[in-house]
Amino acid sequence: MAFDTAVSGLRASTAELGVIGNNIANSATAGFKTSRAQFSDLYAAGVLGTGVNAIGKGVSLSSVAQQFTQGNISFTENSLDVAINGNGFFILDDNGSRSYSRSGQFGVDKEGYVVNPEGLRLQAFQSDNAGRVVQQEGPLRLDTNLISPAATTGVEIVANIDSREVPPPSAWGGPYDAFATPPTEPTSDMYNASTSTTVYDDLGNPHILSTYWVKTANAGEWNAHTMIDGVSTSGPEVLTFEQNGQFDLSSGPVELNINNWQPRNKDGSIVNVSPQNFTVDLSSNTQFGSPFAVSAINQDGFASGQLRGIEIDESGIVFAQYTNGEARALGQVILANFSNPQGLQPQGNSKWSETFNSGVPVVGAPGTAGRGVLQSGALEDSNVEITEELVAMIVAQRNFQANAQVIQAEDAVTQAVINLR
Repeated sequence: MAFDTAVSGLRASTAELGVIGNNIANSATAGFKTSRAQFSDLYAAGVLGTGVNAIGKGVSLSSVAQQFTQGNISFTENSLDVAINGNGFFILDDNGSRSYSRSGQFGVDKEGYVVNPEGLRLQAFQSDNAGRVVQQEGPLRLDTNLISPAATTGVEIVANIDSREVPPPSAWGGPYDAFATPPTEPTSDMYNASTSTTVYDDLGNPHILSTYWVKTANAGEWNAHTMIDGVSTSGPEVLTFEQNGQFDLSSGPVELNINNWQPRNKDGSIVNVSPQNFTVDLSSNTQFGSPFAVSAINQDGFASGQLRGIEIDESGIVFAQYTNGEARALGQVILANFSNPQGLQPQGNSKWSETFNSGVPVVGAPGTAGRGVLQSGALEDSNVEITEELVAMIVAQRNFQANAQVIQAEDAVTQAVINLR
């Protein structure tokens, strides 16, 4: 009887319409992957198989296959929105139970962990106190506490000193002390050039380091002096340029050594920290026939600071920006790849779980081993193609109607048989 065959067709068409409906319903769901109903025919087979002229018994839904093609990427205003461009899944942890997702809609919970809308924690490689990423997996957390300050251990000044300068009219004198009674300080006719920068003590207090260059009577020779907060800290240090206007660095870098500097408060009182030592590197100084100019000043100290914002680069490294101008890596988002993504089991809420058919997850950094790269401030759209779904829906509807017609035809044939006399 064709009734059963037609009913199986009705069931198959209904299932396909269900799959299509689910696709259309999730066309705006970030990270959603469209599915496709796959069918197989049915035959009544014995131990020896089926006959050559066997008539099938209908159709059955063999699988609902997910299509893990790339969705479009849409940009947002939230730096914690992250899209995967390529293969891979975000790893989410729920008290030890892991799930995987393509949806990068993340936020921060009350403890500072980066979580998805369900509160599951995003997994990442952790970083140490120096901001170096280490190969240790764990939940990504944004530390909102103040970062500890760091004292200056080195300063580098890149400058050109005018070779046309002559010795200043007044001798340097010194040492100077802005907190003495009366205070003493160099006057502008005692040096040829100077520059200043900020250095930091162990507590993160800023201090002004001033460097002075004084031309001597000898060709290519200068004296260098340093002062911090108006107090002499080094000098004179003799700087001798070669005839090409540069230092001979064969014997080592040209540095000014500041030893046993005792930081002071603004009123001149001693800051309760140990005396500090650091160097001022002048190796890149030049003496050319152009006006004095400072190209760059670098120093490695900083004050305490609080989290101001974050950035995530395409390799997944999460950089925290602090109010003191420092930036530090908080971790690196990791992705999981599977040998058979089709084997993943949907869990809802744009998540999948690992199964025997999917294989074990292979975890690593974005952009490595075939994993995609990340785009911060963006979300991956659903990969549902509405036009294709509408066409598929028309076809499924026609299939349903055709199977219904088969039932009507079979009913007519049956009625005709019953009416035979």
